[in-house]
Amino acid sequence: MAEISRRAFARHLQATPTTYVQRLKNGKVNKDGIGIRFWFRQINTEVSEVPVDEQELPLLFHARTEDFQDVSVQATVTYRLAQPQRTVTRIDFSIDMATGTWRSTPLEQLGGLLTELAQQHALGVLASMSLTAAMVDGPTVLRRAIGEGLGADQRLDDTGIDVVGVRVVAVRPAKDLELALQTPVAERLQQDADGARFERRAMAVEQERAISENELNSEIELAKRTEELVEQEGLNERKRIAERAEASKIKIEAAARDSRISAAAKAESIEVVGAANAAAERASLEAYNGISDGTILGLAVKDLAANMPNIDSLVVAPDMVTSLLAKLGGGGEIGAGSGGSTNQIAPGAPER
Repeated sequence: MAEISRRAFARHLQATPTTYVQRLKNGKVNKDGIGIRFWFRQINTEVSEVPVDEQELPLLFHARTEDFQDVSVQATVTYRLAQPQRTVTRIDFSIDMATGTWRSTPLEQLGGLLTELAQQHALGVLASMSLTAAMVDGPTVLRRAIGEGLGADQRLDDTGIDVVGVRVVAVRPAKDLELALQTPVAERLQQDADGARFERRAMAVEQERAISENELNSEIELAKRTEELVEQEGLNERKRIAERAEASKIKIEAAARDSRISAAAKAESIEVVGAANAAAERASLEAYNGISDGTILGLAVKDLAANMPNIDSLVVAPDMVTSLLAKLGGGGEIGAGSGGSTNQIAPGAPER
């Protein structure tokens, strides 16, 4: 709004850069323009102030579709007073010279006019559309219809109003009807969600089954490997036992062979020694051939005396002496007692 200041008997008006000001002095246009300033006397001056910047007009109205369903339309119309010289002749934009405020409500009058015209074009379009089409294509169709209708309206052109743009935010039915329309979609989406959930659950079950199957296959493979390991260990153990038995057999055979060799050597040694002893005995006995029995007996007594232990005292019974003397005196008895065989005396004779 313009700023009005008082100086003594005169007043000063300072307009903003977005307002058009028209000064009437004595009923005639004295001065007009955008963002002007001037001094004036209240007694003979009338001033009109028109905003020339863009204005936003929100719209909310109800309409009925082709299938007799009530819908609400939420839209916004952007306009500007492009020709304020025309506007001040159609709408009262005069201001109070003392306060600088409008004496009436011009923007509300313009808003009512635009609302009625926009609603008129929207009602005609929605009356030829079904509810579903209005909800789907309504915003686009209404935006085009309202924009073209307001742009071609002669009354707005005469008033100096230029429609900059139209935005249709939503076309909505009644709450219960909107809920009824949303229910099938919501149910379908819920079914899709349930299907996705069930599919995910089935996939999880399938993955768990695959995991369990893999674990079972792993256990079976491990059991097979364990069986092969046990079998291989048994084979290895049997092989070790067989090798130990073979080694023991070889060792026993070697020991037996050594024993046989040792026994054979010992037997051969004994045989050689026996043969030597027999040969020595034969030689010894051959040396005694031709010697009388008394001589042999004397030699035997001599050898016996040489091999007997020391005797400190000897008691000789008379019977023994008599018997010995009798035998010594009768040589034939001795020879007969000995049997005349040199082979029986030879073992007691010493080796020479």
